Amino acid sequence: MEKMINPQRIRKYDDTLSGSGPVLYWMHRDFRARDNWGLIHARQQALLLQVPVAVFFCLQPVFLDATLRQYDFLLKGLEETAAALAEAGIPLLLRSGDPGVEMVRIYSELQPSLVVTDFDPLRIKRQWLQTVLDQGCTPLHKVDSRNIVPAWLASDHREFMARTFRPRIHRHLAAFLDPFPVLPAHPYPWTGSVAGEDFPSLRTRLRVDTRVQPVSWLQPGEKAAHQMLTDFVDQRLADYMSRNDPNRHVCSDLSPYLHFGMISSQAIVLALQRRGLHGEEVDAFVEELVVRRELSDNFCLYTSDYDQVSGFPEWAQKTLQRHQGDRRPYLYSDEQFDQGQTHDPLWNAAQYQMVTTGKMHGYLRMYWAKKILEWSEDAGRAMQIAVYLNDRYELDGRDSNGYTGIAWAIGGVHDRGWAERPIFGTIRYMNEAGARRKFDVKAYIRTWTPA
Repeated sequence: MEKMINPQRIRKYDDTLSGSGPVLYWMHRDFRARDNWGLIHARQQALLLQVPVAVFFCLQPVFLDATLRQYDFLLKGLEETAAALAEAGIPLLLRSGDPGVEMVRIYSELQPSLVVTDFDPLRIKRQWLQTVLDQGCTPLHKVDSRNIVPAWLASDHREFMARTFRPRIHRHLAAFLDPFPVLPAHPYPWTGSVAGEDFPSLRTRLRVDTRVQPVSWLQPGEKAAHQMLTDFVDQRLADYMSRNDPNRHVCSDLSPYLHFGMISSQAIVLALQRRGLHGEEVDAFVEELVVRRELSDNFCLYTSDYDQVSGFPEWAQKTLQRHQGDRRPYLYSDEQFDQGQTHDPLWNAAQYQMVTTGKMHGYLRMYWAKKILEWSEDAGRAMQIAVYLNDRYELDGRDSNGYTGIAWAIGGVHDRGWAERPIFGTIRYMNEAGARRKFDVKAYIRTWTPA
């Protein structure tokens, strides 16, 4: 039998394993059959108990501000994962409704020996988990499969900024970069029912905005994610130090796959190591992939109001409050922001890129959010607008990375105070002149402004 996963990756709720029921893996963040510590742990526990293992997924017909774009990407990728699971003798049980309630229901039906689930710091996911725990659906193991260093081990408190968090990650990184075992056929076959939903019926349950259509430039699923990784390493990684130029296609395009858990950051780092890659571009990419992304989970884990002004550091709240009454040069409505109808051609082009492709270049996302602060009544309103637009259009929205990035831009999270100015106070300021020093702004506007 393969080596058991690192126990520090697991949080246990009532660990008394008993009964002869199956092991049930509740998948809601890491949608992959490959390189998935939650699934690996569920299968290992099922082997010890000599019982079948099944994966459970519940589709919530409305989820935050997600639209057809994000649901289509998720469900198409999940169909591929279902086929890979079936090859290993592991059924994917599909339901729709409130995931916490449906998890309680399927627990009652199957009486599993153990429930294994994904770690996720977002409020809505914590509510699902609490519903399950309140109904006594234990034993339950929560596994952090997103972060290389488990979030609760990396730090037991909210970190001030990347420079305080980075040493904590690097201190533990080597210990958690274990190679992933393959997913062989499970020797204890599933004999229970798989009655419930199928993928076509799940689609009929959706209650989302269909005006935001799926994208065609990016294919969903685990295979596509790993192919994108190969393409990035072979064709773009060498030029990664020019990543702040949105006119150059040097970024990885892995963010949607990472958000939906179709590939893991650990698998990416292991792939870089196997190829013996090193240098400043590799270090910069790993900094973004590991330190910055895991810092985002740290922020949301220890800040329940991560998408509100009250989640900003105290110095940022005070400086924004002092400047709340400052005259705004422009004030735009929700519709004007949504339609990219501001006075700023660069902002409008960035918004149009996001609306049409489900992606906005990272440097411009910072500029975009800071201008929303500048053109809104106050920081609270700016947060509402930025979060809504990001979650509605971005494939990787509704994510700790997105919430933290917006809170950095508008509320100084993981940043420090800068020179004081109107509206922003001591929050870091960005303008088009700074963008022009980094890239050809006119070329970007020509590319993304509708004819």
